[in-house]
Amino acid sequence: MDRVVLGKTGLEVNKNGFGALPIQRISKKDAVYLLQKAFYSGINYFDTARAYSDSEEKLGAAFSYTRERIIISTKTAAQDGAGMWRDLEESLRQLKTDYIDIYQFHNPSFCPRPGDGSGLYEAALEAKAQGKIRHIGITNHRLAVAEEAIASGLYETLQFPFSYLASDRDLEVVERCREAGMGFIAMKGLAGGLIHNSACAYAYMAQPQFAHVAPIWGMQRESELDEFLSYQECPPQLDAALQAEIDRDRQELSGDFCRGCGYCMPCPAGIEINNCARMSLMLRRAPQEGWLSPVWQEKMKKIENCLHCGQCMKKCPYGLNTPELLARNYEDYKTFL
Repeated sequence: MDRVVLGKTGLEVNKNGFGALPIQRISKKDAVYLLQKAFYSGINYFDTARAYSDSEEKLGAAFSYTRERIIISTKTAAQDGAGMWRDLEESLRQLKTDYIDIYQFHNPSFCPRPGDGSGLYEAALEAKAQGKIRHIGITNHRLAVAEEAIASGLYETLQFPFSYLASDRDLEVVERCREAGMGFIAMKGLAGGLIHNSACAYAYMAQPQFAHVAPIWGMQRESELDEFLSYQECPPQLDAALQAEIDRDRQELSGDFCRGCGYCMPCPAGIEINNCARMSLMLRRAPQEGWLSPVWQEKMKKIENCLHCGQCMKKCPYGLNTPELLARNYEDYKTFL
């Protein structure tokens, strides 16, 4: 099976990383089963976050007896050093471990540095000196922050959205990480659910120029896990048919579109922005029935109550005009009713 070395950390992970955000949506029993099946099938890298409700607790329940055989990354969204320490201690408790392999700042709006006044980086260095974390990483959706993190030389890994829908500037970030010896962890390899053929996504990531890229696939169903495990035994090849599908997706999803990351939430008007702002795409790329249900009709109708307060635009890491996207998607949605 394909392996990836995460830059200068020296950590060697399976090309199939396990993104543990979705397991917060299933029972503890089902999560433990899924996680342990992944481990015993060869997956050795699991990514979670303090913000993912009970995800860390479920990983702790699954791996407390096999801790030394896996690599765990988790994240803190704290804004200062004291908050980071609280998050770290809670993560260690929930994960039932005394160390974190990769401890990441979770999508900060700036690149934490020593002396910046937040105390975040200093706290991470102290935690590393104490052996509570082994490597310092950062996650982000903002190109400017990602680029600054690479240039700073302060971080051993970068977790960043990456799929075959990547822009030229995204590709530059991937290459710059390789040049800097920085581990590149690819989140949203299926573009937040907009990519439906996982074989295309896997084959794209498996190209030689991305040998240093470690994808983490968000999984909550056994069928999803089995799909990615099958690629370990029989990797899909980027042949003409898969390339044609990638080209069609790129054409359809070019330009501004909502990735569904949810950093714009919560909305003061109660709009479920991360789904409503990409409804047009979901209607054309997934079975329509579920999206046209009375429940979703009511959710879309809330767009009429948009306050145009601008909060979502300020928080969008992609710089989208979210109110305009919502209005456009709502008008399109009504044509399907």
